[in-house]
Amino acid sequence: MRLIALAALMFLAACTGKPSFNDPALSDRQLNLEEFFDGDLVAYGQFQDILGTMRRSFVVTIAGDWDGDRLRLVEDFVYEDGSTEQRIWTLVKTGADSWEGTAPGVIGRATGQEQGDRFNWQYEIALPVPSADGPTETLRVRFDDWMWLLADDRLLNVAYVSRFGVHIGQVIIAFEKL
Repeated sequence: MRLIALAALMFLAACTGKPSFNDPALSDRQLNLEEFFDGDLVAYGQFQDILGTMRRSFVVTIAGDWDGDRLRLVEDFVYEDGSTEQRIWTLVKTGADSWEGTAPGVIGRATGQEQGDRFNWQYEIALPVPSADGPTETLRVRFDDWMWLLADDRLLNVAYVSRFGVHIGQVIIAFEKL
C-alpha cells in the first residue's frame, strides 16, 4: 500500500505545472536584470514542500553591483530560526537576453533567459538544509526560478525545486528595491 501511495505522490509531483515563455506576458513591462538588481534590495520568502506545508521562511538583504560586465549579488539570509547564510552570485550577460552565473555551492553554471517582464533562471546546487535531529544536511537540488517584474521596484520569484527529477516543493520570494 505504501508503494502505491508513493508512486501516486511521485506521479502528482511530476505533473506540477510550471510557467513557460509560451505563456502570455502579464504586462508590457521590460525586465532588465542588471538595472533591477543594481543597488540595495530586501526580499521575503518561504519554502513550501510538495504537500503544501510551509517548512522555512527567511528575509534576505541583497547588495547588487552592476559594473557594465558583471552583476554581483551579495545575499545575506536570516531564517525564522535565527540561522544565517550568505550566498554571493556573479552573473555575466552572455547575449542580449541571456545570462550565466556562479555562486558557492552551485554545481556547474546557472543559466538564465530574459523575455519581456520575466526571467527564467536554472541551476543545480548543494544546499545546506537543517535536519530535525540536529546537524545540517547538504542536499543536491535543482532550481527552476521564474521571476516577474510587478513594478519598477518589485519582483516576484517562484522557484520550483526538484531532486532526482522529482518536484519536492517551491520557494516564493518577493523582492523590493530600497
